[in-house]
Amino acid sequence: MFIETLTMWVDNQIKGKILYKLTRLGKFNHSHTSIDNLPKGFPMDVRGRVKDMAEELKKEGILLSKPTSYGEEVSINHTMKDKVDSYIAMFLESN
Repeated sequence: MFIETLTMWVDNQIKGKILYKLTRLGKFNHSHTSIDNLPKGFPMDVRGRVKDMAEELKKEGILLSKPTSYGEEVSINHTMKDKVDSYIAMFLESN
């Protein structure tokens, strides 16, 4: 018998996972990744909210945006380390 457990993702957990992923990949300041890569690794039902949360992180000044001819690239603003760490902690505590 297969039992699927559904986890409710809150906004701060999504933000935390985005930042955790970018931190592990070393995407700070001048090292960018495509914003289209951010939803990868999230459950299918949450992927639609990932770009919305990335937009909120940009508004908070945590994510830096770099427009390119082939799409938008993002990186973490290293001066916001305390906020980054708090979001990552919220994500890790939820697991």
